Amino acid sequence: MDSVRTDKPRLGRGLDALLGGDGAMLDRPIATNEVPVAAIQQNPYQPRKHFDAEQIASLSASVREHGILQPLVVRQIDGKYQLIAGERRLRAAQEAGLATVPIRIVDFNDQQVIEAALVENIQRADLNPIEKAQGFKEYLDRFSLSHEQLAQRLGLARSTITNLVNLLDMAPEVIDGVRLNQISEAHAKILKGIKSREKQIALFKQIVAMGLSVKAAEAMIRDAKEGASSSGGKSSSGSTREASSAGGEKTAHIRSLEDELRQKHAVPVEIRVQGKDNGQIILTFATNDDFERLMESLRR
Repeated sequence: MDSVRTDKPRLGRGLDALLGGDGAMLDRPIATNEVPVAAIQQNPYQPRKHFDAEQIASLSASVREHGILQPLVVRQIDGKYQLIAGERRLRAAQEAGLATVPIRIVDFNDQQVIEAALVENIQRADLNPIEKAQGFKEYLDRFSLSHEQLAQRLGLARSTITNLVNLLDMAPEVIDGVRLNQISEAHAKILKGIKSREKQIALFKQIVAMGLSVKAAEAMIRDAKEGASSSGGKSSSGSTREASSAGGEKTAHIRSLEDELRQKHAVPVEIRVQGKDNGQIILTFATNDDFERLMESLRR
């Protein structure tokens, strides 16, 4: 993990602040040593639960060639070293078979260790939103702080903390969907507005099955809410009061899906919903070239 530059931080204050770069939290001497890889224990407060094997392998190849260029940040506990920041580098060093690695020893308490682990990971775009949310919630519960207090300590907006932690209130199936990248954080925020967990799960499954964009998902959920309010919640699948082949007005959700298919396949598209769970998708081609291109697109 590269420390964040103080002149143009990507997120929050960065590890440089936590490690004393701006005098924010440390005023004690910091030691740097080389120690055996096996002597370093993993960080028990690490919010990241999944490490990409290909990324670690790539980093490991670089480590074999150049070594560890940036020391791992550790603290000493009972004569042993506990990792604070740099788990990707530690894993790469282990995979590369290095005997020793450079370390930077700091005097951190548990709260500072958790903050450092959070800051290191929230600056990485590939950290899953659910892992971020769980890391924030564990910190808040452990130290009995408010969202505002945590936001101030990490240099983030309070809304960032709140929006992420609130994702954990969704149905477990939806939470897993975000964790597994089946849907994005933006999709999840839309689903969060559905109070019924049964409907939330049904809509989540529909978004995944149909590969809906955030915009199309918004239209579908809006239609579901409007349909429920006018028909007493007749359908839990989000398909209430869809237009029928008899010429009824199409919902925004259906029009949005038609637009998506039209852009993807570059041919006229019409969706005819004939009942709650059935209908037709009509793709129109005008030439043999259109037909061949359409078939190639559908086979992908």
